[in-house]
Amino acid sequence: MRVSVIGCGHLGIPHAAAMAEIGHEVIGVDLDQAKIDRLNAGECPIYEDGLPELLSTHTATGRLRFTTSLAEAAEFADIHFLAVGTPIDADGRSYDTGQVFGAARALAPHLTRPTVIVGKSTVTVGTSRDLGALLARLSPAGEDVEVVWNPEFLREGHAIDDTLRPDRIVVGVPSARAEDAVREVYAPLLANGIPLFVTDPATAELIKGAANAYLGMKISFINGVADMCTAAGADVQQLTEAIGLDPRIGRGGLNAGPGYGGGCLPKDVRAFTASARTLGATEAATMLRAAEEVNESRPAAALRLIEQALGRPVDGVRITVWGASFKAGTDDVRESPALAIAALMHQRGATVTVHDPHAVPTALRRHPELDYCEDLEGSLAAAELIVVATEWPHFREADPKALAPLVADQVLVDLRNLIDADAWRMAGWTVRQLGRPAQE
Repeated sequence: MRVSVIGCGHLGIPHAAAMAEIGHEVIGVDLDQAKIDRLNAGECPIYEDGLPELLSTHTATGRLRFTTSLAEAAEFADIHFLAVGTPIDADGRSYDTGQVFGAARALAPHLTRPTVIVGKSTVTVGTSRDLGALLARLSPAGEDVEVVWNPEFLREGHAIDDTLRPDRIVVGVPSARAEDAVREVYAPLLANGIPLFVTDPATAELIKGAANAYLGMKISFINGVADMCTAAGADVQQLTEAIGLDPRIGRGGLNAGPGYGGGCLPKDVRAFTASARTLGATEAATMLRAAEEVNESRPAAALRLIEQALGRPVDGVRITVWGASFKAGTDDVRESPALAIAALMHQRGATVTVHDPHAVPTALRRHPELDYCEDLEGSLAAAELIVVATEWPHFREADPKALAPLVADQVLVDLRNLIDADAWRMAGWTVRQLGRPAQE
């Protein structure tokens, strides 16, 4: 098929590349001419594992190209994916769908034949209904333009794998014709046994919000339990392994850490909480808000652990934070727990240097008040304490013996329970890990 992907960001670029990978001819659309030029040259403006290779391969063959022209996309494509941003609104609780409706309004005059618009962005329930009415009113093709909602369930850092090998595809369809179009575009994935869940549009919209809200609650639950373990002298890692064996609970996502972040999960939990309140589900809203409050408390909880490891406040201390991205595998620093902790320590008077293998440029734009170093060893110059805040593999693989001479004091706080603490202790380091008993 001929496919357009409107919006070239953390969602749109991986989706466009993956659609090309499964055999479609793809045109991506974005308003930023500089970004379009880079993409057409096969250069990736974001870091996502596996994406640069797909992008360079398919732009070179001509199967994937990019433009700023919606008219060109409308003339070219049989099906259009909307992958524009839906940031949190000014109220701090709901989605700003301005880009979704703006893209639809701009595309509508060029839709002169029957077509299907597939929404990928995360939105408030009812958005696809309103968007369908708008397009039917403004498009020359009228009611022959149909809107499907096909929420993404991508994990940043795994976006390509999650697009090409998802655990499920969810589509909310208004008609059999729209369902047929979706089945055709995803036929190569369905042939590999990927399950397709066909629902009404409202259910599809709620499925995405419910999935992320549940994940946020699961993360906040284990972080709350980690606080209890710290107070009791218990081991959250052993606790997690034990309860994760229960099939009703499961191990996935049940990792204590500095909290969830990124461009999706925090806003999705906020918006789903707001939807629960709007729909009158006040008890559900209270439960969801509690998960948010636990997550919001993580920087302060991390600071307490850091100061316990130091034996004094962070004021005047030289601290290196390993990690800037909100998780490994991406350069996305939106609502990054690592940067929130680094910024809090800076506010408390510490001199903070941040090292990340891919996210230093994006972090510098968000937090210019911090110091940065792109070299792991160089980041430790005169440091008195290291904080492991993002789960990049090269932090796990660091050699504690080789690094010891580079720091003023051998103190490490592992907020991800990532490293082999015994190996670091044998090399002379004082190690503290989240939700685990202190050992000398």
